[in-house]
Amino acid sequence: PQHPPTTGDVLVFGKHVEGPGADRGMVFQDYTSFDHRSVLGNIAFGLECKGVGRRERNELASHWIEQVDLDVKKDSDKYPHELSGGMRQRVAIARTLILQPRIILMDEPFGALDPQTRMNMQDLLVRLWREVEATVFFVTHSIEEAVFLGDRVYIMSTGPGRVMKELEIEPADRPALEMARVPRFQERVYYIRDLIAQLEAEADKKSK
Repeated sequence: PQHPPTTGDVLVFGKHVEGPGADRGMVFQDYTSFDHRSVLGNIAFGLECKGVGRRERNELASHWIEQVDLDVKKDSDKYPHELSGGMRQRVAIARTLILQPRIILMDEPFGALDPQTRMNMQDLLVRLWREVEATVFFVTHSIEEAVFLGDRVYIMSTGPGRVMKELEIEPADRPALEMARVPRFQERVYYIRDLIAQLEAEADKKSK
């Protein structure tokens, strides 16, 4: 109701999307863990809402704690205020993936992290993406991040947001830190940077 659609339809496997659904998960830019819940409780929250029994949901939550490279023994009982930014986003990713969504929406989830942690999180996301085989829509202002994570990049205009260009990207075949040194990776980054400048200049001319 806040942002009613103008035209077009959204379909998932041929079915119209008319509201929230468990087949879609969301990871936000801001930290969204429940302050009064532990790491285990936060990750298990979605299963609790679905009526999954305590023992089963805690076992699954423990599994996903390990999947996002946290320590079950050391981290399960910690609360959000005891976690670093990177750890909080790992919890958010695990809380989403435990529900096995087919589509994951990620709104600049690594934007507030330091460069090294950000690269570590990018490597983690690529590994998990290959395991769960979900479709990920990842919003970012970082060209390097888009080129590393994506197999398809959409360049958006400023408000109102419109797709200005669609590009197919060669998937990364090594960790983020190594990939950043590969010449073809840098060439793709520079190409997109120049393309954005060109598209923005053309848009400015049209608006005048």
